[in-house]
Amino acid sequence: MRRRVLSVILALMMVLSLAACAGAKTGSGDKTLRVAMECAYAPYNWTQPDDSNGAVPIAGTNDFANGYDVMMAKLIADKLGYELEIVKLDWDSLVPAVKTGDVDMVIAGQSITAERLEQVDFTTPYYYATIVTLVNADSPYANATSIDDLAGATATSQLGTIWYDNCLPQIPNANILPAQETAPAMLVALNAGAVDLVVTDLPTGTAALVAYPNFAMLDFTGTDGDFQVSEEDINIGISIQKGNDELLDAVNAILEKMTTDDFDAMMEEAISIQPLSEE
Repeated sequence: MRRRVLSVILALMMVLSLAACAGAKTGSGDKTLRVAMECAYAPYNWTQPDDSNGAVPIAGTNDFANGYDVMMAKLIADKLGYELEIVKLDWDSLVPAVKTGDVDMVIAGQSITAERLEQVDFTTPYYYATIVTLVNADSPYANATSIDDLAGATATSQLGTIWYDNCLPQIPNANILPAQETAPAMLVALNAGAVDLVVTDLPTGTAALVAYPNFAMLDFTGTDGDFQVSEEDINIGISIQKGNDELLDAVNAILEKMTTDDFDAMMEEAISIQPLSEE
C-alpha cells in the first residue's frame, strides 16, 4: 500500500513538473511583443544591414529595422516588460496579420481610417501627419502654391494610402498613374522623371529631401489651396487585434504620457539617422 501511495505521489510530481515546464515556456513566449511594419518606409521604418543606431533584428532575416516606428516599438516593449520582435511584411499584409493574431500590433505609419477600424482597433495617435507634395526642383510645378497650380500633372503615390486614394484625385485634370507598391518606389519614379509629382506626408518628404537633394517639397498647409483631408486621414495610430483591450489600454496609457513635442523629437532623430538611399 505504501509503495502504491509513493508511486502515485511520484507520478503526480512528474505531471506537475512537466506542467511547470510547459507553463514557463508559454510564459516566455507571452513576453515577446511581435510588431509588424514594412521596413521600407523611411523615416517611419527601414531596413539596414547592421544594428547601428539601435536597430532591431528583423525576424527570419539577417537584416535589422530602424526608424520612428522601431523607436516607438522599443519604447512600448520596454514599458510593458516585453522582448521586441520586428516582423517585416508588405503593406497589404499588415492589417490581415493583426486580424489573425499572427502579430500583436502594427506600427507602420497607418492612418486611423474608418475602413481599417472595421477590421482592427487603433490606439490614440502616435503621430500627426501633414500632407505635402514632392516635385523635382527644376519642375514647372516647383513654384506651385496650391493644388490648383498642380493641374494636369502626372502623379502617383503609394498603394493603399490616403495620399493616393484621397489626395491625388483633388488635383485638377491630374494624370494619375497606377499606385506604387512602396514609398521608396514612388520616390524612384519621381527621381526618374516618370511622374511630375508624388503626394506623401511631411516626415517622408523631409527624409526624401536628404536622399534626393534634387527634390523640392511643397506644403500648402493652412492655405485655401491645401488638400482637403479629415482627422482620420492625418491621425496615425497603432493597430491591435479587435478585442485585445488589455494590450490596447496598456499602449494607450503609454502614449497618453507623451506630447506632440515628444513625437516630433523622436521623428527628428529618425530622420537624422536614416540611410541616405532609396532602398
